[in-house]
Amino acid sequence: MKIATAAMAATLAMLAAGPVAALDDAQIAHIAYTADSVDIAWAQLALQKTTNPKVRQFARDMVRDQTALNTLALVLFQKLSLTPAPNGTSASLDRSADAKRKQYASLTGPAFDRTYVQNEIAYHKTVNSALRSRLIPDAKNPELKLLLQAGLQKFEEHQTEGELLATQLG
Repeated sequence: MKIATAAMAATLAMLAAGPVAALDDAQIAHIAYTADSVDIAWAQLALQKTTNPKVRQFARDMVRDQTALNTLALVLFQKLSLTPAPNGTSASLDRSADAKRKQYASLTGPAFDRTYVQNEIAYHKTVNSALRSRLIPDAKNPELKLLLQAGLQKFEEHQTEGELLATQLG
């Protein structure tokens, strides 16, 4: 059950750990876009499964905000003639996200709601750490750095919202 979240956390934690080759802007772009896309997919599934109005609003916020960030990213990528480059981290994010979606399929009601919100909290913590420690520092283009900083701000807000929601769900 927690394997997909643990695998995703380990993937992103590798970004923050030890000496590894610096990521280039194309790899960073792909990781950031993928991280938003994963969150959008999970939120869309939550909108299909939950009947809890607070969880529905939280999921709508994820879809709205992460879609807005990815739209800004696509505009920036085009402006910079930057083609996001698939890489091991973004591929691992996709694999872990698929596993988590399969787990979600077997859950309903409050069990789904709690699992979804707890996963969102853990995911946002992990992405925030990767943004702070690797993605933002490794980005060379100042406009890409600004976009990543905006993403960090939004992900931090989402983490806080998720933590509040988790206390309400019990």
